[in-house]
Amino acid sequence: MVDDGSVRTAVDAAWSVYRARHRDVDAADARRCLLERHLQRRREAREHGAEELTGFGIGYLELLPHDEW
Repeated sequence: MVDDGSVRTAVDAAWSVYRARHRDVDAADARRCLLERHLQRRREAREHGAEELTGFGIGYLELLPHDEW
């Protein structure tokens, strides 16, 4: 089973990549919380490593509307 450390690593990595691509996004943006919940649910549904969760996280963030935040 993947531990919570893997989720935290994936959240941090995906958030860093997302903010590098979208420089106007604040570090405290609500999308980080959405990302964390999304990856936590993915981890609970199936076993994934941090690298795979990071990829899922980046894809998820890119699907969120950019102009509503």
